[in-house]
Formats: sequence, structure tokens, C-alpha cells
Amino acid sequence: MTEILVQSRTEEQISPGSRVIEHPAWPVLKDAVERIRPWQSKDGSIDLAAEGAPDAAEVREAVREAVAAVERLSPLLPHDAAYHRALVEDLTRWADGGFAVPDFLDSLLAFQPAAHREDGLQHLVVFPMYTQNGNPDRNLEAVVLRMVWPHWLAELERTRYDNPLFCGITFEDFTSGYDTNSAVLFPETVAVREAPERFSWGGIFCDREAARFRRVTAAAVDLLGVDLPDDIRAMVGDQDRCQQAFVLWDMIHDRTHSHGDLPFDPFMIKQRQPFWMYGLEELRCDLTAFREAVRLEADGVPQGRDVQYAVLFDRMFRFPVTGERVRNYDGLGGQLLFAYLHRHDVVRWTDNTLRIDWERAPEVTNRLCGEIEKLYRDGIDRPKLVHWFAGYELVSRYLAPHPGSRWAKGPDALDLTLPPRKLVDDVLPDEFPLSMFYEALAKKLKGVIASTKGITARSAA
Repeated sequence: MTEILVQSRTEEQISPGSRVIEHPAWPVLKDAVERIRPWQSKDGSIDLAAEGAPDAAEVREAVREAVAAVERLSPLLPHDAAYHRALVEDLTRWADGGFAVPDFLDSLLAFQPAAHREDGLQHLVVFPMYTQNGNPDRNLEAVVLRMVWPHWLAELERTRYDNPLFCGITFEDFTSGYDTNSAVLFPETVAVREAPERFSWGGIFCDREAARFRRVTAAAVDLLGVDLPDDIRAMVGDQDRCQQAFVLWDMIHDRTHSHGDLPFDPFMIKQRQPFWMYGLEELRCDLTAFREAVRLEADGVPQGRDVQYAVLFDRMFRFPVTGERVRNYDGLGGQLLFAYLHRHDVVRWTDNTLRIDWERAPEVTNRLCGEIEKLYRDGIDRPKLVHWFAGYELVSRYLAPHPGSRWAKGPDALDLTLPPRKLVDDVLPDEFPLSMFYEALAKKLKGVIASTKGITARSAA
């Protein structure tokens, strides 16, 4: 589609630093992308020969408008100039190729947000991508975001929690794929011809996490009659304070995937394992963040105490009752944390009220972190299948397995002549069903959790 050309920038006087979403080209770009999205197949291509397909000229015009809008907006973001040039080339190539499966590897490699971690810095991102916990298809998306990188966080990253790839971010505006539960921007979700050897950044929207946390936590605390300490009640009511807690939690969680006694692939993205192993890995990273937050609080870092209660409440109140029960590994981690604290008398559900022993909570939570770390350390000397059973035994020590589970019956109930990855087929979609406590809580919080779809700091206000 050689007629898609770069529009001249000379007709506009634009100062870097202006809000991208206030520029008249932003709604033009957003509208063009929204028109393109429904035409795309699951893999991001557009079949112009399919029944009901749009006219080729109509699709080309939409892409032309998107390219022109990107060119008008790019001067606001000089740090993204190389990315936007590559983006225009990728969009043009996609159109010239007849809208086959999109390949945006060149623009993906040119986008380097972690190289400019400056608090408040804007980025305009356009990619064909799926949105984790959102849209599973590789549709075109346009997102305007801001970097969250305050001085105190940059200093902690420099001195204690080195994580050069991590980007804390907030939403400015977005297209439909982010009007969902997705709170991440990850390069591995982008449609490319081949995966790069390594990715150089990863972004997490702390404003969505904080807004969702505040709404669900406030509702759960009210339903369960939890008596919150004054400072934690104040935190739940403060969006900015919660965002600070989440960006610190996320930074430590993210680096933990690559630190400690690890499985072979720390992110487990290239392995097929029972979902409780993924649940244990995510919980390990969260509990490591909790443990570090206890240390930070002792060192006088004010965000340390907030992170502890963000981890506890999000894990106990939201995770177990969010999403479907099919291989819900984050939900399983939340169930495990609650059950562990309940078993050790840190949380008690009596007289329709949830009571929490605030003094003992840090010590006992750190004890669970230690049990998971011991599982990992011992796992280095185990065969894979034996390690999976050890993980199952740890979880089932505190959570009741499904009565129909083959795994709960032990190795004799499985065909051990099969390779381990085949035995994953014997895992039930919900190996550890919700307890009666969580079944009741899920019904009462259902509407609140549904209301957090697409939430941001502004929409939550």
C-alpha cells in the first residue's frame, strides 16, 4: 500500500509534553483502530474474501487514517520517534501485503520504554496484540500511557531491587482490548514473525490495579466486618497511595521470577505443568514482595506497610473469587494464603465477622513463603513428576482437593508410563474447589468484581 505516506508535520505547532489524548489526532487514531479491530481474525489478519468482509478500499482508508494520526501525534513524544517511524512502516507493510497475519517485530524492537524511565513520561503505543486477562485475539490496539517512576522507587531499584526491564505505567486512554481486566502491557503479546531472543521491557498498569483493589477491598471489608487499622483504612481510600504500593509490589514481584532457587524456566511460559505449580510460583513472588515490604517498613520506607496489606487483601479477597475456576492459578494462590492464615489462627471467621491478628500476620505470612521456598530448593534434586507431587502435597495440606481427583489419590491412580506432560491431562479444571467461605463471598462480591472491568483511576473516582 505505497500510497500510505508520512503526513507533513509542518501544519501543526506542537510542544513536547502536551497530553496526547487532548490532541485532535488522538480520537482520529482511536476511531480508525476501532474500525479495524472487528474486521480482524483471531490471528490479526483480515480475510477480504470472506463473506461479509469489508471492502479493501475501506480497510486501506482506515489504516491510512491511523498512519496519519500517528504522524501528527509523534512530535509530542520525541523519545518514541524511532518507534513511531517503524510503526508507520509496519502498518504500511501490513496493508501492502493484503492484511495477512501482521508482523510488527521491527516496531516492537524499536519501542524501548525501559530506556527512558522518567516519571510522567507519555508513550503512544499501537500494536496488533492480545491483552492478557482481556482479549485473547491479536487485534490492533492503541494505548496512551504514562510512566510511573518516582525518585523513591528509582532509588530502591538502583540500590536494592535491580530490575532494569520493569516499567510502572498508568492509563491515559485505550481502545477496546483494554476495556477489560487486563492490567499489563507485555511485548510477548504482540504479533511478530519470530520471538526475539529476549525482551527488554514489561509494563504493569498500577492505576488499574490500585483502583480495582480499592473497590473490591472496600466491599469485602464491609461485607466481612473487618476492623481495619486507621492507617490501612486511609490507604484503601487513597488512590495515589495505593498506586505507590502496587508499583513497588510489582517491581519486586517481577524480579523475583528470576531470583532464588528456581525452576528451569522461571516464568514457566515454555513448560506444560499442572496449574498449581503456576499458582505456587505467582504466590512465591507475591510473598517475597510481602517479606521485602516487612523489611522496608522496618527501614522506614512508608510504602512498605502499604504493600503488605495490598498483598494480603488482594490475594485473600479478590483473587479467589475473580474469573472462571478453570485452571485459575491466581485464585488458587489466594485460597492457599487464606487457608494457611486460617490454619494458624491469624484470620478467624466467627459470628459472621472476619477477625485478623494484625500483629502475627507478617510472621505467619513469611512462614508460608518459607515453605514454598523450601519446596523449590528441594525440587532441584527431584525428578519433574516427583516435584509436581510435592507441590500438590503442599497445597492439599491446606486446601481440600476435589473428591474426584486422580492426583489426590496418588501416583498409583495415574498411568506413570506416560510422559509427565501427558499426565497434566488428568488434572481437573478445578482441582481445589472454593471453600464454603469463598462460595458465599463470591456470590456477594460478584457484582463488585464485574464493575471493575476496564477500571482506571479516573473512572473509579
